[in-house]
Amino acid sequence: MRPGARSAIRYEADEKPPARLAFGLGLQIVVVTISSVVLLAAIVFRTGGAEELLSWGVFAAVLCCGVSTILQALRLGRIGAGYVIFVGTSSSTIAISVTALAEGGPTMLATLVAVSGVVLIALSARLSLLRRVLTPTVTGTVIMLLPVTVMPILFDMLNRTLPGASAAAGPVSALVTIAVIIGIGLKGTGTLRIWAPLIGVAAGSLAAGWFGIYDTGRVAGAAWFGLPEGRWPGLDLHFGPAFWALLPGFVFITLVSATRSIGVAVAVQRVSWRRPRAVDFRAVQGAVAADGAGNVLAGLAGTTPSAPYPVSVSLTELTGVAARRVGVATGASAIALAFLPKVLALILAIPAPVVAASVMVVMAMLFVTGMREVLQGGTGYRTGLIAGVSFWTGAGFQAGMILPEFFSEFAGGLLQNGMTSGGLTAILLTLLADLIGTRGSRFRGWLDRDELPRLNEFLGAFAARGGWGADMEGRLQAVSEETLLILLQRDEEGDESGDRSGSGRRRLLLTARKEGGGAVLEFVAGAGDDDANLQDRIGLLAEHPDAEDRVEQEGSLRLLRHFGSSIRHQKFHNADIVTVRVDAAAPARGAS
Repeated sequence: MRPGARSAIRYEADEKPPARLAFGLGLQIVVVTISSVVLLAAIVFRTGGAEELLSWGVFAAVLCCGVSTILQALRLGRIGAGYVIFVGTSSSTIAISVTALAEGGPTMLATLVAVSGVVLIALSARLSLLRRVLTPTVTGTVIMLLPVTVMPILFDMLNRTLPGASAAAGPVSALVTIAVIIGIGLKGTGTLRIWAPLIGVAAGSLAAGWFGIYDTGRVAGAAWFGLPEGRWPGLDLHFGPAFWALLPGFVFITLVSATRSIGVAVAVQRVSWRRPRAVDFRAVQGAVAADGAGNVLAGLAGTTPSAPYPVSVSLTELTGVAARRVGVATGASAIALAFLPKVLALILAIPAPVVAASVMVVMAMLFVTGMREVLQGGTGYRTGLIAGVSFWTGAGFQAGMILPEFFSEFAGGLLQNGMTSGGLTAILLTLLADLIGTRGSRFRGWLDRDELPRLNEFLGAFAARGGWGADMEGRLQAVSEETLLILLQRDEEGDESGDRSGSGRRRLLLTARKEGGGAVLEFVAGAGDDDANLQDRIGLLAEHPDAEDRVEQEGSLRLLRHFGSSIRHQKFHNADIVTVRVDAAAPARGAS
């Protein structure tokens, strides 16, 4: 097995498992998550005083979430991540959605949700502008906080049973569910481990049935097939004062949702391949765009906003199946359930303690995924400070322990959500660190070999200002030359393959700055859509240093890996960004 391989992955994202397996896993994800979709939508419509639209709102929410999940998996053009990402009702938008219903009615809510979706789509097209804050430290912290925001709800659900039930019914049912899932996860292999969550839910439901807390009356009273009662609310296109008063709040929530989409999109890439890969930010852009498209669809359908659920990431890691076909099957299962009230009732009748226990297991695994993502940003003092302060800030707000008399009312209580407050803290600390850090020198030109003399002159002056000698100057110039040649060859390969994104010259921006006794060079070049990722290829060379050279470009990769102590390549639809750190003491022996 190759070093760094993930032996637990049975099917990677681009592989095709049997259809029966894919639909079984898709139904498993729906079973674990559908109650949240329905309950959150019901909370919004009931609390907002729109009881008459409850049936329609729940039906539309399940239907739209199924379509959005399929969009995430298929990656149609620039919409979708191309990974298994379940989309459900957004919990962070409950407060602002209830306010919209109360002040403007269902049509106002529908319009605001649709507009917020358009904002997300626009943001996804220029996500590279946010690269300073889209660091592993920020996204990893947000991922770690996702379980923190969900756990209080899950703990409350553990004791939620039918009236008159035994006091032991909830805890015992939850304990059976957790024990079965963990037991299979630890001792099971192959196919058995894939079905661990579903087997656990089934075992917990049997225990709940023994105590008489499985709601069979809900199932018996539901129709087998049909449409919901109620009507489509329509849209409010008058854009009156209420709309403009509520719009800023929805836009802010949209930015928070984008952070969540980014975190989930990054996390799912970490668990979907056998050999660890660099994060493909084009997939992250696609996830944000699909999130926006899903919200546009939800608004047009007259239901609540949606957002990616992190539970699918944990289930992917637990089952070892990351194939896109599972995402399509998950969405199709949700769509089918929207038209099958009895089947939906069968799932909704699963007692709350059983659902909570199954989600708790996968949330615990998600926390570890976030920790791994933070460590991708390094283990230095800056990373630890940002991640530590942000995480505990989020946890403190989530627990209502940070000035609750003030923040409980501020912005509608928005900061009481740990993911929101912790994520914003991580972003602000990252921006502050960049602001007070050493300002870099900039070179602007073209991605062209003819620019090499100017580049060398620029780096020579930069090295002189830094107090470095000829050795450091030579290494900086070598890194610059090899990076330029690599990006140029990627363009040429794109032209030969008919990729029009590589035609013509691209603009080049090089930022050079001192950091920690060394230098950091950041190369930003126009648009590029080929599949070769510089960081992945350097990592492959690190795993196989004696492998036969297969492409002319690998000589440059080896030189870049020799001179750069770390190399990071971010791919966006509209930009290639290569960041190389060069230590002043001695040439590095490997890249991270």
